[in-house]
Amino acid sequence: MIAAAGRRIQTGTAKLDRAVDRRLQRAWPRLAKTGRAVQTRGRRLGRRLRPAVVFLLRALALLERWLLRGAARARRGATRISAVLTPRRAICLTILAAAGCLIAAQFGHYRAVEIDQLGYAGLPAASAPTVDAKTAGQAHAFVLVPVALLAALLAVVAMRNEGRRGLGRIIFVLGLISLAVVLLIDLPAGLDAGVQSSRFAGAKAVLYDGFYAQIAAAAGLMLGGALLVIAPKASARYHARPCRTRTNLFARAASGLRRRRRRRASSRGKGGRRASRRRNGAVSAPASPR
Repeated sequence: MIAAAGRRIQTGTAKLDRAVDRRLQRAWPRLAKTGRAVQTRGRRLGRRLRPAVVFLLRALALLERWLLRGAARARRGATRISAVLTPRRAICLTILAAAGCLIAAQFGHYRAVEIDQLGYAGLPAASAPTVDAKTAGQAHAFVLVPVALLAALLAVVAMRNEGRRGLGRIIFVLGLISLAVVLLIDLPAGLDAGVQSSRFAGAKAVLYDGFYAQIAAAAGLMLGGALLVIAPKASARYHARPCRTRTNLFARAASGLRRRRRRRASSRGKGGRRASRRRNGAVSAPASPR
């Protein structure tokens, strides 16, 4: 029984193999024809699209070249700027800016008294009238102007001589003095309506941007002085030059598309016309009669 079942399985497998083989033989010409047609159309489409692809790759190569040049120029500019603008000099410039802001804030309004502020609370297009506006310098007799000038002078000295760390401490103290003057003198005087509260109904003192500009400038002086103390000393610096080797990937791709492979010999005649190798004369030459 086992032998009979084995023979039946073998016979069925052989029949199935022959049937699949016949179907593959019938379908093979169509598949081959379809493959050749797809290959031909692909070649034609490739020949038509090759100029457009080459043009696109050339445009991308030009864009890449411009970007590389811009990056190289930016890198060279940053290298030159880093050699001139050291960290200590940048901190000194920040201190100069803070000192200038502190001087400018002395001549701007830092407080005023608004009249009937509650009546204008629901009107976004209108604001309450103000009286008794004062500049920041009037509150403390412009004492912060010489303080700011001294801080700017010390910043210039620290910029020229980077070895003096004590100047940063002095600038920090000047910023601390400015902040103390603003908080202890300008703040109480700015929030005091004075006689205007008895003359007008709903009078209220408000602080303007000049007050907050003084606080920001004083904080800038303190921060700049602290950074000037802990900033590293200037030392010999080495700036690596940018690499001069330039690579252009899109140009390589475009040149690769422009290159065409050499066609191989398609017939035996071409191979037969090729020069044959030389034979050894000692082996192929006939023996001469003696």
